[in-house]
Amino acid sequence: MVFFIVQSCGKPLPALENIDIEKWKEDKAGCLLVRQSFLDHLNRQKEKIKSLSESEVIELLGRPDKNELLKRNQKFFYYYLEPGPVCGKKEVAFKKLMIRFNAIGLAKEVSIE
Repeated sequence: MVFFIVQSCGKPLPALENIDIEKWKEDKAGCLLVRQSFLDHLNRQKEKIKSLSESEVIELLGRPDKNELLKRNQKFFYYYLEPGPVCGKKEVAFKKLMIRFNAIGLAKEVSIE
């Protein structure tokens, strides 16, 4: 009974429409070009990711392809949308989803670079 009460206090994860999350997670670093096909849908729905915690973002989108920790406990998650260096491509510029977390671990900024 206590478990049910604690469980019901959490907010549900947002649904990203027209994005197959399982295929997204399988396309590590965008090497399979699956994430690239979701680019327009993701761009229209990126606001749904704002205010999610780091663990909620990982639950929704999987582990990031890259993360950075900067001063003042700011953290960045990057999800590659196009094949980049990890896939053996030499291209410097490739699209990626960038999520910036504030000092308390909530997504503050979501953009596609």
